[in-house]
Amino acid sequence: MRRCAWPLLRLPARAGLVPRHGGAAAPRLRPVAAASSSSSAGGDGSSRAPDTSLFVPVPLKPVGDEAEEDVGAELTRPLDKGEVLKNLNKFYKRKEIQRLGAENGLDARLFHQAFISFRKYIMESSSVSADLHIILNDICCDAGKVCLLGHVDDLFPFFLRHAKQIFPMLDCMDDLRKISDLRLPPNWYPDARAIQRKIIFHAGPTNSGKTYHAIQRFLSAKSGIYCGPLKLLAHEIFQKSNAANVPCDLVTGEERVYANEDARQAPHIACTIEMCSTNTPYEVAVIDEIQMIRDPARGWAWTRALLGLCAEEIHVCGEAAAIDLVTELMYTTGEEVEVRNYKRLTPLTVLDYALESLDNLQPGDCIVCFSKNDIYSVSRQIEARGLECAVIYGSLPPGTKLEQAKKFNDPDDPCKILVATDAIGMGLNLCIKRIIFNSIVKPTINEKGEKEIDSITTSQALQIAGRAGRYGSSFKQGEVTTMHRDDLVQLKEILSEPVRPVKAAGLHPTPEQIEMFAYHLPDATLSNLIDIFVSLSQVDGLYFVCNIDDFKFLADMIQHIPLNLRSRYVFCTAPLNRKEPFVCTTLLKFARQFSRNEPLTFDWLCRHTKWPLAAPKNIKELVHLEAVHDVFDLYLWLSYRFMDMFPDAVLVRDIQKKLDDIIQVGVCNITKLIRTSQSAAAPGAAAVVSENFPLPRTKRDTRTVSDRHGAKSPEALSIAAEVLGERRAKNLKAYRSATRQEDLKSHGRGSLANRLLREGLLTQEMLRQLESEWQDQHRNGRYGLGSKRGDQNSSKEMGKKKK
Repeated sequence: MRRCAWPLLRLPARAGLVPRHGGAAAPRLRPVAAASSSSSAGGDGSSRAPDTSLFVPVPLKPVGDEAEEDVGAELTRPLDKGEVLKNLNKFYKRKEIQRLGAENGLDARLFHQAFISFRKYIMESSSVSADLHIILNDICCDAGKVCLLGHVDDLFPFFLRHAKQIFPMLDCMDDLRKISDLRLPPNWYPDARAIQRKIIFHAGPTNSGKTYHAIQRFLSAKSGIYCGPLKLLAHEIFQKSNAANVPCDLVTGEERVYANEDARQAPHIACTIEMCSTNTPYEVAVIDEIQMIRDPARGWAWTRALLGLCAEEIHVCGEAAAIDLVTELMYTTGEEVEVRNYKRLTPLTVLDYALESLDNLQPGDCIVCFSKNDIYSVSRQIEARGLECAVIYGSLPPGTKLEQAKKFNDPDDPCKILVATDAIGMGLNLCIKRIIFNSIVKPTINEKGEKEIDSITTSQALQIAGRAGRYGSSFKQGEVTTMHRDDLVQLKEILSEPVRPVKAAGLHPTPEQIEMFAYHLPDATLSNLIDIFVSLSQVDGLYFVCNIDDFKFLADMIQHIPLNLRSRYVFCTAPLNRKEPFVCTTLLKFARQFSRNEPLTFDWLCRHTKWPLAAPKNIKELVHLEAVHDVFDLYLWLSYRFMDMFPDAVLVRDIQKKLDDIIQVGVCNITKLIRTSQSAAAPGAAAVVSENFPLPRTKRDTRTVSDRHGAKSPEALSIAAEVLGERRAKNLKAYRSATRQEDLKSHGRGSLANRLLREGLLTQEMLRQLESEWQDQHRNGRYGLGSKRGDQNSSKEMGKKKK
């Protein structure tokens, strides 16, 4: 008993001898420490176990032959590595050791990883520290003997010291928990807490005048700030303010425009919400589209503005669904909320019939699609009918969007039809009479960063449908319907449902918090720091941590480039679409050049983008021009954060305007580009389906089943289409019978392909493959189901010819 008790009694003392380095950062932790201590009393959230799968071990090199002397061997004798290995394995298997490891933060995963590293370090080192050498020697000498020289349990302090060297977070877990405690965000903004703010919530649907009333107060104030979700909205307020003789600056991520010629800051600012200052005092602040506080990616910006703006009056505009959350958030700051409700200024009617054919289009119609391919398809079919249409989608430059909107709104312009994505939901003033949903299914990204394909929400449907019948336009009421008859019933259900209340506000780690994390974990990558931060973060029921997948994607992409932490963080917050390879590659080159301390000049950028660029000849070239425009945006965004390294912002802005004009030309000729692209891709397949065939149905059902079951082959897609066809047969029976005769007359042999395309059961790629297979079978004399009869007929004919 003495033999076993003695080493166990001294283990905590040895474990306590391991040096801690967390105390040095204590002064920097004061703000968040207060938040943690004040909130931990309400529950045991601080004891939540971390996700140790995120803990990446720091490599620890064994001691090589270059060691000057082996003091342990001189004091005792050289170690027998065979005996050492046996005793190390005994140490690993002891339950008492595993229990002590768990008490010191080593769960089964970390314990195993730490032991493997500890054993490798000892076995591969030519020498170890004198105290460890002596303990190992005593254990090996004492093996099988009844003396008290050593026991394998005596290795635990050395093992724990090694574990904390390869997992430094174990030694500062309390500090890391304090840094990542996000339970009291209002305390992050002491300037805002130092004043008593008046919160006014302007609640109402689209086209109710709620933002108008807030802006009127903004214009009448001595100083003010407008915070909007889009550059277009900020630009609109900037123009309105200066037109009303209220000097106003424009501040976006890529642009600074001063109202005063001498670049003095004006008392009013219109900005994108991420760019608002929480240190500058204002009389009035306007936060537009407050419901976006729940956005999985950008919600943190609305939370920051709501809690942190230093303004005597905060005017919040948005859906009534956000009233309860804003009221609760303001309760935590000791501020009351005054709610002003607004009703829609013009009536909005849901029609009892679907459009069903593009032949039924009227002036002022807007067809809303949720994919760029549908935009291309619909616009081509409209212009094939002799109608001119404007096109607006998300990746178009703001200038092109405005020009297309201006073209559609102009009563003297022959363009009376608009084809757009949900990008028209905010930021553009459009004279729309009727909104037509081409589909009610939209791909979305959930809070976990996963892609989902689901019906649009009530909030999204109301936001888009509400664009019809804008107050002050030539249309005194708005109408909304669908392209397809069976979608109309579901759209009515969606619009009749109440908007789901906004339950939580987004949060995001600040650069200061990540910097403090990096102080404790200097060898961790930025992506790993973010993962550990989110794993340890604690939020109450009013908040959630925003999706950080885009941030981590960029962090991993530039990890190999030597940058200081602050610069690396800035590059990772750059606003870009990670699905655009050209833009991502450019960011990588920017970071590499930046790390060499070589300025990114205008000439360098022109060489990289091959400027000047010609007008696009097909859709692929148009998409590339949009990507180049995004690259110019990225350069301008970085130029305001690293002015000395991105010095030619003025020149880049000039060529970006020229590129905007080139893209406008391409969008105006989009039908010609589509025709060129299709003929280049499949000359034979293009003739199969006429330009006048009825509108192809959005491939909603087939795509959903394909995603769910992983069906990628034509056979699997056929099975999926067959299952869904049975489910939809009842709804489509009447429609098919009504159109069958017309299809036979107008489309001849191609009618079956056209119907399958229209119903979403067949894609152009599948059609081309079927055509190729049919031709191969025809050449080889195989005709599928009717091949036997065909063979008999052909043999008879051959016999007649021979006779």
